[in-house]
Amino acid sequence: MSKDKEIVRFGLPKGSLQDATVEKLSKAGWNIRVNSRSYLPYVDDEHLEVRTIRAQEMSIYVERGYLDCGITGLDWIQENGSDVHEVGEFLFSKATSRPARWVLAVPESSKIVSVKDLEGKLIATEVVEITKNWLKSNGVKADVEFSWGATEVKAHELVDAIVEVTETGNSLRANNLRIIDELMSSTPRLIANRKAWANKAKRDKIEQMALLLRGAIDAERKVGLKLNIEQENLNDLLVKLPSLRNPTVNQLSQDGWVAVDTVIDEHVVREIIPELKASGAEGIIEYPLNKVIY
Repeated sequence: MSKDKEIVRFGLPKGSLQDATVEKLSKAGWNIRVNSRSYLPYVDDEHLEVRTIRAQEMSIYVERGYLDCGITGLDWIQENGSDVHEVGEFLFSKATSRPARWVLAVPESSKIVSVKDLEGKLIATEVVEITKNWLKSNGVKADVEFSWGATEVKAHELVDAIVEVTETGNSLRANNLRIIDELMSSTPRLIANRKAWANKAKRDKIEQMALLLRGAIDAERKVGLKLNIEQENLNDLLVKLPSLRNPTVNQLSQDGWVAVDTVIDEHVVREIIPELKASGAEGIIEYPLNKVIY
């Protein structure tokens, strides 16, 4: 190990974000193997140590310096009131690319229709501080208790309302609950301890992780596209070809033909390939990307 390098201790969020984080880091270049019997996963980087920590607690341990950096949701940073440096936002989740939303929900039969109707009521949630602050901002006094789980069930028998996290709202609807309001939306963030961020060697490593992780996430929505076309048809094709930047055009060994290589949004491929074919393109190849660095 080179003397100018320092070990960076990274917090891998245990729970719903874990698999998605491991997958994205693998595409970014770090292979992590998690053992269910250990909180010390293997990583193929001698300058990186990984610890599995619950997302709910991540910002606490990053702030204290037990971890140099870690990934957790904005919701848990705010819930814990943690003083950490936010390196970047990364839009990935367990099921969808939608942000997680903390919402106020009540049974379908409830007479509560707005935040004002919560005056004097009892609310169960895992994000007690966020809920208290939201109630205060709306000038409402209500009791808020911590929920250890099965919060949707409590709404029908034990409390007047719940504040629960959702992406699609399907689970709440399945439990006959009605969303009244949204308290906040949350996306995963890479956060760093402030002392670690002030350390150049550690900051360089954390910024490297952020750059490659963002590149891996951006690449998931892009594909590479290669094709051959006669030179005389090139200009017409380029008009139809959206790209990240100007496409690369190289002369082929066959006179009058060129090869075009570009990066485009994956969702437009199915629409554009027939148009490219009609423009005279041949040998069209679509290929996946690991990283796209802007």
